[in-house]
Amino acid sequence: MTPAARVQAAIEILDDILEGTPAEKALTGWARRSRFAGSKDRAAVRDHVFDALRRRNSAAFVGGDLTGRGVMIGVLRQDGADLDMVFSGEGYGPAPLTEREATSPDGDMPLDLPEWLQDPMRASLGAAFEATHEALRGRAPVILRVNPRKATRAEAQAALLQDGIEAKPMDLVDTALEVTAGARRIKLNAAYLDGMVELQDASSQALVAQLPLEQGLKVLDYCAGGGGKTLAMAGRADATFFAYDALVHRMADLPARAKRAGVAVQIVEDPSASAPYEMVLCDVPCSGSGTWRRAPDAKWRFTEDDLAQLEVTQADILDQAKELVAPGGVLVYATCSVLSAENTAQIDRFVGKFPEWAVQWQRQFALSEGGDGFFGAILRKK
Repeated sequence: MTPAARVQAAIEILDDILEGTPAEKALTGWARRSRFAGSKDRAAVRDHVFDALRRRNSAAFVGGDLTGRGVMIGVLRQDGADLDMVFSGEGYGPAPLTEREATSPDGDMPLDLPEWLQDPMRASLGAAFEATHEALRGRAPVILRVNPRKATRAEAQAALLQDGIEAKPMDLVDTALEVTAGARRIKLNAAYLDGMVELQDASSQALVAQLPLEQGLKVLDYCAGGGGKTLAMAGRADATFFAYDALVHRMADLPARAKRAGVAVQIVEDPSASAPYEMVLCDVPCSGSGTWRRAPDAKWRFTEDDLAQLEVTQADILDQAKELVAPGGVLVYATCSVLSAENTAQIDRFVGKFPEWAVQWQRQFALSEGGDGFFGAILRKK
C-alpha cells in the first residue's frame, strides 16, 4: 500500500468508529476485508487510526469536520505533512482537498477530552492537568518488566539487543526498561519467550515495588485480570500467590505466563476458601483514564454514568476484600486512573467508614514520570 492508500484506509476505519463501532472491531474488520495489506501496512493504518483517536477533537477542528476524512486531515496538518501529496486523488489515495479543507481554521483549539470530563479532570490534576492532557494526546512508550528471578536489568538489556531490540533503564522503578527500537519484535524475542521480560507499564511495576512483600506471605490478587501484577509480585518475593477474578476467562493465559516466568500461582474460584491472606491487592475496574493514550477509543466512549457505576463497584470491592485480610495484614488498592473520584476519594470513604484501617502509603503516579497515570494505596488494620 502507498502512504496515501494507508491514509484512505484509516479514513474509512475512522468513519466506522465514529458511527459507533469499537476501534478494535473496526480495525479487525478492515484487515479481514483487505488481505492485500501486509503487516507493515496494517501497523501503519493502526497508527494512523490511534493517532487520530488520541487527538480527535483538535484534529476535527483543524481538519474542518468530525469525520474520518476531517480528522485525518487535521492529524496530518498538525504533524506538518504535505497534504497535497497525500490528498492527490491518485491510485487508492483520498480525493484532493476542497477549498474549505485547504484552509486552516481560526479560533481556540478544543481539548482532546469529552466535554463533561474536562472540569473533573482539571480538579483532580490541578497544576498537572496541562501536561497530562498533552501526554494523553501522544503515543505511549513500550515498557518491559525485567523478571528478577531470571535476569538483572543489564542482562535483560543485553539479551534483547541480540535481536535488535534496544531498551533503556527507567528511573521510576528498578525493573523497568523502555523500548526505544525494535518494539514489534518483542514477542518473538528469546528474552520474552524465556520469561526474562514481560510487557508491563512502569507505574504498575512501581506500585509492586512499594508493597511490603516478605517471604512466606499468603498473597491474593483479588482482581487479577491477565495476572501481570501477580507475576510482578511473585518475581520479587518467595510467597504463596493466589489469583482471582470475577471474570475467570481473563486469567486464561496466566498459567502459561507463570510457567514462563518460573513462578507458582494458584488460580482460585472462591477466594474466601483460602482466606485469610496477609496481603490482598485490589486493582479495581476503573475508567482507565491514565491509559487512554494506549486505548484512546475508550476515552470517547466513557460517560458520567460509567464513572458513577465504577465508583459503586470500586467501593464494593474494597468493602468485600477487607474481610479476606488476616489480622495485621495489608489491603492494597490500585487503579489506572487519574480521577480523584476513583482514587483518593475512595480511600477517604473507606477509612471514614472503617476507622480501624489506616493509610500507610498512597501515591498518584503522573504520566510525566514515564509510565501511565496510576494510583496506589496501602492500608493496614490498626
